Amino acid sequence: MGCQKLLLPFGATTIIERVIDQLLHSTVDKVLVVVEDARDSVAAALAGLPVTIAANPDYQSGMLSSVRCGLRALPDHCHAVMAALGDQPGITTKLVDELVQAFTAAKKGIVVPLYRGRRGHPILFLEHYRTEILTQHDEVGLRGLLRAHAEDLFELTVSTPAVLSDMDYPEDYQRELERLRQERATHHP
Repeated sequence: MGCQKLLLPFGATTIIERVIDQLLHSTVDKVLVVVEDARDSVAAALAGLPVTIAANPDYQSGMLSSVRCGLRALPDHCHAVMAALGDQPGITTKLVDELVQAFTAAKKGIVVPLYRGRRGHPILFLEHYRTEILTQHDEVGLRGLLRAHAEDLFELTVSTPAVLSDMDYPEDYQRELERLRQERATHHP
């Protein structure tokens, strides 16, 4: 992107604040945000919000290193974990709540959203997978967990492509801004 994508403007807020707002208004109990450095600009932007910040000095290793950092920062008594992406501003409170409800109803250890046959994020999983995620699947990330435990996986069919969309390029950001414009036009004609 050429800049800190999480701090790009998104309506009256930023990308990361939009994602955090959706999580905070959902039924999840706590929100932990993994950042590059506890003193970086993303952490500063979140100051004052009811979130816990965890610094990942190994962030350049990829998403799995951030998931692992988050898992290490969680309390031991945690029942389940939702791994959400900070650059997925199309994720809504409603979607997060649907994942939580499916997790409870399906009685499976892993729930993943499915849009037109493709798996996306956020992913919700039982805490007992923590050690496995911390020690395995180095080359494939959380996809390895999904493959290893197909019998304990529930795929929640969703109606939004937002579960497949993160932001890596300027055109991705433009797509998300257009989605926001459409969302506002639909709700505020």
